[in-house]
Amino acid sequence: SMKDEDILLKAHHFSSGNKPALEKDELCGCFYCLKVFAPKEITEYLQYDHIPIDKEGTALCPYCGIDSILPQSAGFPLTEEFLKRMHKKWFD
Repeated sequence: SMKDEDILLKAHHFSSGNKPALEKDELCGCFYCLKVFAPKEITEYLQYDHIPIDKEGTALCPYCGIDSILPQSAGFPLTEEFLKRMHKKWFD
């Protein structure tokens, strides 16, 4: 449905420039490898001044290396079902 599409688009927005949010969050999820874990496990961020979406720092998943991390504070469910829907939309 269109509403579903909107939700997946909105959620995707939070996978870029998410370092400030992740530094405050207790949990996050990766919609590439579907792992849910503590943001303190993240060791790598893409940070480029000339790329607006990465200016604040974009997290790379410590398990798969992909920049597809959803912070808990974004307000989307960090369930396997939701992460799978995100994966299907953005990677399949």
